[in-house]
Amino acid sequence: MDAVSEVKARLSIEDVISEYVRLKRAGKNFKGLSPFSNEKTPSFVVSPEKQIWHDFSSGRGGDIFTFIQEVEGVDFKGALELLSRKAGVDLEDYRKGSDNRSRFDKERLYKALDMSAKFYQRQLKDSNQALEYIIKKRGFAKQTVLDFQLGYSSENQRGLTDYLLQKGFSEQELKLCGLVSTARGLNDMFRGRLMIPLHDQFGKVIGFTARILNEQLSGPKYINTPSTPLYDKSRHIYGLHLAKQGIRTKDYSVIVEGNLDVIASHQAGQNQIVATAGTALTEYQMKALSRLSPNVRLSFDQDKAGLEAAERAIPIASKAGVNLSIITLSSGKDPDELIKKDPKLWTEAIDNADYAVDWLINRYKEKLNISTAQGKREFSDVMINLIKTLEDPVEQDHYVNVVSQEAAVDPSAIRQKLFTDGKSIDEKLKQISRPANTLDQNSQHQINRIDKFLSLSLMQPDIRHYLDLLSPDMLITDEQVKLLKFLKENPEFDPSAADKKPEDATQAEDYVKILVLLFEQLYASVDAQELHYEAQRLRAETIKYFVEQQKANLFALQHQSDEAEQTKILSSVRELDKLLSQTKRID
Repeated sequence: MDAVSEVKARLSIEDVISEYVRLKRAGKNFKGLSPFSNEKTPSFVVSPEKQIWHDFSSGRGGDIFTFIQEVEGVDFKGALELLSRKAGVDLEDYRKGSDNRSRFDKERLYKALDMSAKFYQRQLKDSNQALEYIIKKRGFAKQTVLDFQLGYSSENQRGLTDYLLQKGFSEQELKLCGLVSTARGLNDMFRGRLMIPLHDQFGKVIGFTARILNEQLSGPKYINTPSTPLYDKSRHIYGLHLAKQGIRTKDYSVIVEGNLDVIASHQAGQNQIVATAGTALTEYQMKALSRLSPNVRLSFDQDKAGLEAAERAIPIASKAGVNLSIITLSSGKDPDELIKKDPKLWTEAIDNADYAVDWLINRYKEKLNISTAQGKREFSDVMINLIKTLEDPVEQDHYVNVVSQEAAVDPSAIRQKLFTDGKSIDEKLKQISRPANTLDQNSQHQINRIDKFLSLSLMQPDIRHYLDLLSPDMLITDEQVKLLKFLKENPEFDPSAADKKPEDATQAEDYVKILVLLFEQLYASVDAQELHYEAQRLRAETIKYFVEQQKANLFALQHQSDEAEQTKILSSVRELDKLLSQTKRID
């Protein structure tokens, strides 16, 4: 048995989910209010029998691992680590070469860091300098200090080191935690500093940021824990463990530069704020935030470095499927300063964020003189390089027109500079044959629509002929494609046969379980004729959405195509119109 199967065997899905959702028995299943929307009527269903869940309000569903990924905003590896701890499963036993145990025990490192945070908290109580800085200068309340576990490291060179060694930790473990320095013997890494613990997405301490308080001491103003087995600054998002619910509720996250800006924002009621280590955002961080909401707002300094950071972030966000916006602050201000002056100013700045590409266009308009030939060239060069990074061809075409209007040049000149990749129209058509990576609200509606259609087709064999017009490129998820292929290859498959369950006959087991649950909840008591009408409706809406998306993409390609390619585009549009007309027939 592998680690995943062992975790599933030890944990019941209703017990795991009940830690996040209040569940009530509803026949053989459980029901509760969706943790992903503000619904008032329970539509969140958990099936102990199938060990799956489905949220009818958002269309999400899966097993205990997908639930933890959704609710905690982590990837599969993070969900496995959390659930394995909950189940008492040691993942080292399932890794290759587990007979030769790793040279360190992660749980001991977590424990050493947790004890260090508590050690620094106790020292904070005895430091008038640190308390004055935190309470008087920063204005942090006692509860805020406790929530973020703020502490203080004294100027004693070996205070923490001796404490942890006495508690049984080895020198090697302290080095692996990044708690000690070996430059002049074994000494504390942090001395005379405000200690800001860094937590993972589950709230476990993985490192520290330390701000110097005694200006007479040498060294940089801020220092961080170095890279360790637990801490990787390219993957870490400060404050995420406390911001997850706020991000889900408000449907967007805000990234700021400083950890103290995060703390001040949360105290002011803006609990969707997080920070990264510096301005070098990574795709991993963007994807981690997108699991909670696809909308991210960025608040970096308005200087040259901030402009360059925003410019670098746009292609990263586009690749990660994130809708990125930029928050503009008045010159020389940061969130903490605005909050001190009036928290409403920070709230207003967040609310008035501009879509990132529009924001960048305006900044370069101010920076360059686009009334001159040189300015037009520099402006178009910067914008074209940016537009090339956008994943959606319709969005690309929109900004070609915007840039040409701003620079007062013909759009064809911009397109000529932009579309010089040598691709044929067939390659471009193939590139856009599937929906965009970004799952906006319309894409999610399409996923839900297809799920319902496939649940009917799976459970009602006499409805499967409605699948005739569906092709894999109309579907969005891999699981939908697998099931469509199975149903078309096995039109006589009987889901009620005692010798084989539907999920056992396909390559998408958990997905099929969700569709069975979907059918039981929505269609089990509906008569046969109504089921046929519903299948026809769902097929028509599915194909209509697909046709509209494809036509929009094809029309966007017209601007970059020669006469022969435009003929192919028009032919493709006619085929799409023909497909759409076929959905209107009565079967």
